[in-house]
Amino acid sequence: MERADAPATANAEDARELCARLSAFNRASSGFDFEDVPVRLAWRDEQGELRGGLLADVCAGWLQVHVLWVDPERRGRGIGQRLLADAETQARDAGACGVMLDTFDWHAEHFYLRQGYEVFGRLHDCPPGHERIYLRKVLPVL
Repeated sequence: MERADAPATANAEDARELCARLSAFNRASSGFDFEDVPVRLAWRDEQGELRGGLLADVCAGWLQVHVLWVDPERRGRGIGQRLLADAETQARDAGACGVMLDTFDWHAEHFYLRQGYEVFGRLHDCPPGHERIYLRKVLPVL
């Protein structure tokens, strides 16, 4: 009988190997390529200072937005809308059919709803006393 030791912290090579194994399994099971295509956008002001940006990846036919940020004093000028639209275009060009993201109840749910996103789930008490909100948008075929 095999003895299971207590889990240990995974190093960088362990993480790469685990991801490779999962990607191979998913590819064999679904027929989809599970390689991430990064989408990285930065918004700078007239002086070249970073004022916003978007970090995301296209994987399995969907763009997953991890970070969308615009400095508070720059909000309301269409910067977030432009960042999101540019990311959606890049994702569509990379073969994505939709976008998924999450936010919190003190963040930008209404912003995303105005951009055509729909809520598909809410995780209550994440963090305690708040909600994590999951949104998606199907990208139009051009």
